[in-house]
Amino acid sequence: MNEKLAIDLTGHVALVTGASRGLGRSIALTLGRAGARVAVTDLLVETEKIDTHEAAKYGLLAGYFAGTHVVRTKATADEITAAGGQACAFKMDVTRRDEIEQVVGEISDSLGEVDILVNNAAVMDNFGFLEAQDLELWERDIRINLTGAFNCIKAVWPGMMKKKWGRIITVSSIAGQMGAYAQPSYGASKAGLVGLTRSLALEGARHGVTVNAVLPGLIGTEAVKLQKPDMKERFKDRIAMKRLGEPEEVASVVAFLASGMSGYITGAAIPVTGGVDLLTF
Repeated sequence: MNEKLAIDLTGHVALVTGASRGLGRSIALTLGRAGARVAVTDLLVETEKIDTHEAAKYGLLAGYFAGTHVVRTKATADEITAAGGQACAFKMDVTRRDEIEQVVGEISDSLGEVDILVNNAAVMDNFGFLEAQDLELWERDIRINLTGAFNCIKAVWPGMMKKKWGRIITVSSIAGQMGAYAQPSYGASKAGLVGLTRSLALEGARHGVTVNAVLPGLIGTEAVKLQKPDMKERFKDRIAMKRLGEPEEVASVVAFLASGMSGYITGAAIPVTGGVDLLTF
């Protein structure tokens, strides 16, 4: 009984959205290490000319990071390949269904048909109390965070149904359960992802397709690291474990849900929070 359990995704093809940095990049690398062929997708790709003004329409962080060393879409694919895996990088806007369909077709040609989808692309920069909320930003957040995941699922669902096997993992947020102070569009869109997950889990259950959500808490991504030191300390004080999570700690849960070991788990919303959602004193 000394055999070690290891996640093996050999033979599977994963599509990860929003994978140029942060959680998405960590997830793509983790799936690659587990043997999956990985399509690393993002709105921003470092090898393409980036209009920072245009990128900012998708959020302040997209505009801030555009054209910087933090954008590592192609670099992430190259890192997987250098380690002996297979990966490709693609520019993909999750709000554009035509672009998603095109990229999914290109992935099928280069890596194989997608049977693992990780919906990670999101925006979270719309801060303000309700009376100050802008309708256009509300609609943008729903379009990217919630409808973007729906668009990607629609594109890969037929192939999974045909194959009778698939894994859809959506990165929601603990804010979808706890609420998001002065971020109503973020909280609502992340809560909506849990509802979408559970609804589609019912459809996929008899066809070998599981649909689950991961709900990260406060994770030490590039975006969080931009916060002022005193704000980061306030974050840590709120967490039962008194530290920020590591992106790899979320990625390992995603890899498990993508594997055969999670075959009897569907419709779940799994917190990865260090206990930020627990009552602490």
